[in-house]
Amino acid sequence: MNDNSAPLAKPRSDLGIRTASGVVMMLVAAGAIWLGGPIFALFTAAITVGLLFEWTRLVLKLSSGIIGKLVWIFAGLVYIGVATAFLVFLREFAEIYILLGIIGVVIATDTGAYFAGRAFGGPKIAPAISPSKTWSGLCGGMAMAALFLGIEGHFTEGFALWQPLLGAGLAIVAQAGDFFESWMKRRAGVKDSGTLIPGHGGLFDRADGLVAVLCATALLVLFLQITGQW
Repeated sequence: MNDNSAPLAKPRSDLGIRTASGVVMMLVAAGAIWLGGPIFALFTAAITVGLLFEWTRLVLKLSSGIIGKLVWIFAGLVYIGVATAFLVFLREFAEIYILLGIIGVVIATDTGAYFAGRAFGGPKIAPAISPSKTWSGLCGGMAMAALFLGIEGHFTEGFALWQPLLGAGLAIVAQAGDFFESWMKRRAGVKDSGTLIPGHGGLFDRADGLVAVLCATALLVLFLQITGQW
């Protein structure tokens, strides 16, 4: 019998629930950022605990030795701890547009990569790790992030060439964070880092790029402080 003789049922789309949960996430995060203070601290603490829980869940599956597990867990404490501590620092001790700019760069990267990847397709970056990521998507993400940070810079402190260049660079970091988490999931043999967010998976699935960008930005700020350029 010809396998093509009977039409296959189309998988049910989860676009609606993904959109709804995405809107809820954005509203909760925006509210916490706007209120700041103890509300934002509690929000960040909850996110930190959730990320560490999902990181540990992945580690317990991807590493077999006790020493390996402990090293991975310690690395997660540093990686996620630096990111979330810097998040609080930016909200409480820096201009709020800097924090919004970092979050906006990650969103712009995801958006640009999605639409450019869908429109142009082409060669995959690392199909064994993340089959859907293409070089055209990466370029689209870099272009969108550069455009976003350039526009934000124009309306905040005045446009400078380093702003779009920084946006493009952070887009690469965000994509690297995405690949890193995908690699962890591949090693652990799981599809998502968790099931907390309907249609999206876990917290780490949504924040992998942001965590990487926050860590990279924290290191950049530290470097500029040490060299006296900030």
